[in-house]
Amino acid sequence: QVQLVESGGGLVQPGGSLRLSCTASGRFFSIYTMGWYRQAPGKQRELVADISSGASPNYLDSVKGRFTISRDNAKNTMYLQMNSLKPEDTAVYYCNADVKLHFSSAPALNYWGQGTQVTVSS
Repeated sequence: QVQLVESGGGLVQPGGSLRLSCTASGRFFSIYTMGWYRQAPGKQRELVADISSGASPNYLDSVKGRFTISRDNAKNTMYLQMNSLKPEDTAVYYCNADVKLHFSSAPALNYWGQGTQVTVSS
């Protein structure tokens, strides 16, 4: 069983910063793409940023230049550094990962974390 656990959310004033972390635990062979999604009240879940080994990260247009995604493969951990936060960034942020459980030809499975609340307000 694979678990993704997020941390680092909270309340911050506009213009402030937060750093989210997501750590994968359990028994698995490899993690492929990892990403951060967010869902604000009454809105659909949207991809904020994702990162794959050997490829450039992808970002939602509205966070480009403010957010930075990174990962530490040795620690099975992904980060999202969020700077210059705006009230419209308020949402529950979810970690997502494609995980290959075995070295066999079986496809990778997709997992979600439980989410962490980010609130940007004065």
